[in-house]
Amino acid sequence: MEHDAAEIWHQVQAVTRGALDRAGLSRADLAAVGITNQRETTLLWDTETGEPVGDAIVWQDTRTDQLIRQLATEHDNDWWRERCGLPLATYFAGPKLRWLFERDPELARRAEAGEVRFGTIDAWLIWQLTGRHVTDVTNASRTMLMNLSTLDWDDELLSAMGVPRAILPRIVPSSQVYGEAAGTLGGVPVAGALGDQQAALFGQTCFAPGEAKCTYGTGSFLLLNTGTTPVTSEHGLLTTVGYQIGEQPPVYALEGSIAVTGALVQWLRDNLGIIDTAAQVNELAASVEDNGGCYVVPAFSGLFAPHWRPDARGVIVGLTSYVTKSHLARAALEATAWQVADIVEVMNRESDLDLTLLKVDGGMTASELLLQIQADLLDAPVVRPTVTETTCLGAAYAAGLAVGFWPDLAALRENWRVDRRWEPRMPAERRDAERRRWRQAVSRSLDWHADPGRPGVA
Repeated sequence: MEHDAAEIWHQVQAVTRGALDRAGLSRADLAAVGITNQRETTLLWDTETGEPVGDAIVWQDTRTDQLIRQLATEHDNDWWRERCGLPLATYFAGPKLRWLFERDPELARRAEAGEVRFGTIDAWLIWQLTGRHVTDVTNASRTMLMNLSTLDWDDELLSAMGVPRAILPRIVPSSQVYGEAAGTLGGVPVAGALGDQQAALFGQTCFAPGEAKCTYGTGSFLLLNTGTTPVTSEHGLLTTVGYQIGEQPPVYALEGSIAVTGALVQWLRDNLGIIDTAAQVNELAASVEDNGGCYVVPAFSGLFAPHWRPDARGVIVGLTSYVTKSHLARAALEATAWQVADIVEVMNRESDLDLTLLKVDGGMTASELLLQIQADLLDAPVVRPTVTETTCLGAAYAAGLAVGFWPDLAALRENWRVDRRWEPRMPAERRDAERRRWRQAVSRSLDWHADPGRPGVA
């Protein structure tokens, strides 16, 4: 069905005006505008009207799971990783496009004829603001359609995914003037775009190889700057573009993507009802010294990095009559920290850049108990900056660099400030023992969602 683009855009303009009013700013006060967005969320719109031709499909949508199995019979994961740095997974935009076309032959015909356009949300916003059909290189790197070496759409990938080149935006750097905005922001340069996790990497000023950040939200995402050469992962990490400034060489990153972290706290609140607010999880978890032998693996729709097991499902293990809701709350926080620790272990192995400090941001970093647990499980310091909304900050930095508001990366580094630092204090023997238990719990989560035609629990 067609959606009313005018109404959607009216809402965007209203939000923009409200934000300016609350900040006491006018259009004349803005040097440039930057955009950050959910990276894999997929949208198609009419070439003439700009109206979406269906709902956006978000990154968590798993309806492409059968298609992923089909694609794996045509080309294995190594084939995909060599070209785009990504494994076959429901997570990414390319399979969502093929699923849409297979489901709706008329939409596929319109795509072949160039009557519709594709983009992640950054591309649709830039289209609406400037009339240009472009996407930044970080968002393009999440489609499974861009070649990591050429930074251009890859004909082999397009053919394998069944996506016509005519619908695709032009790939541009993350920091560059794309055009001038219309509407409420009329005349202001649109000069930066970064997928949300790359924006957080940029906002945390992780500009040198070996610097890393982790954003804790609904899911959690750890990115490690690997410099101007992409590092191919052999153990379940994603190779992605970190950012590109103007005509400079791109900077690459290794990424560990975790599907469920903050969403586990929401599940405790909304589904189990053991807390009334998300903040209460910290009070409960702090009331006990440990998890009481209980571990939670929140594989609600499979496990992402480093496992990539769509067959996994959530488990709670180690239950005894001793375990209370306080132990469950602590196990939920530990589940987040253990998933991040698993990714750091693989990153250290594959990048030859041992993590010596982790910068953190996102809503869950309000939990100081979580961050102490994270430092303990990593055996490395964890640092929270004064500004934790680093995705927005990174988009602003990219736009400001493009128009000369900030002269260089050194000036951005000077803006970064530490709010608090957590040092590890867990004995190594205890950490090792609990890691063994965590890995046992993860193993119990596997093989629950069976392939069609195979015995098992669907």
